[in-house]
Amino acid sequence: VPVMGSRELEGKTPKEELNGDVDDVRPGTVKSQYFSKEGDPQRLGEEFFNQPCISLAIPCLCCKVLVRRSADGTELRGRVVETEAYLGGEDKASHSAGGKCTERNTAMFMKPGTIYVYPIYGIYLCINVSSQGEGAAVLLRALEPLNGLPLMKQLRTTRRREGARPLKDKELCNGPSKLCQALDIPRCFDRRDLASDPEVWLERDTQIGPQEPGLSEVVSARRIGIDSHGEWTKPLRFYLHGHRCVSVVNKQAETQIHSLANNVISDFASSSVDVCDGDTGQS
Repeated sequence: VPVMGSRELEGKTPKEELNGDVDDVRPGTVKSQYFSKEGDPQRLGEEFFNQPCISLAIPCLCCKVLVRRSADGTELRGRVVETEAYLGGEDKASHSAGGKCTERNTAMFMKPGTIYVYPIYGIYLCINVSSQGEGAAVLLRALEPLNGLPLMKQLRTTRRREGARPLKDKELCNGPSKLCQALDIPRCFDRRDLASDPEVWLERDTQIGPQEPGLSEVVSARRIGIDSHGEWTKPLRFYLHGHRCVSVVNKQAETQIHSLANNVISDFASSSVDVCDGDTGQS
């Protein structure tokens, strides 16, 4: 529940900033693409990340490609197929709950597009991306491996017990800690900028073209591992329906796929916190 280096909110409280989000995402619309002004035209620039948390998590972040360039120049790529939104200070399940900025969660309070890497269970790592909203960030939960699968398997295998069965391709990145292992995302990547970093970035998926997945393709379900947080067990986990690389399938949520994603927006719009749109959650 990510900390330090707060960004200015131009006089707005975290709640006031979130209240404006519901107008920023309209079901059925496609947001414009924002690319880096320099270098690879497919790379997403800082303007892409500068949007409300749910807007970044669904559908804008889903189906983008996370790229990790190794020291030898090898590029590992995985398509984002599952995310979780953590909405900042009033989100009791977030590392930034209560608006507390700490040494651990500083990246959540830095500019949109900042990487927040934190450990769980003392040995595994998870990667988040900061968004608009004080302390808000999107957890990357699962990827579909695209390039560099032999190296991904090697990186994952070294962390498994001897004699464990061989991993299937769909199992390489189907969890937040698994994808960090497979793409060799270290703790020191915390607070780096996805818009400019030479070793890790997000880019648009050239295989699916400019269109984003529609809301009817996205399942909205409860976040994983935070069942004790009352109203904040709301469906802020988003994944592509039927995708083989999703970490956890929620059959009940999938029966409501045609309406649930829209309901997430309307539910928050009618609550005390209005928003529009990351193994564990951030608890």
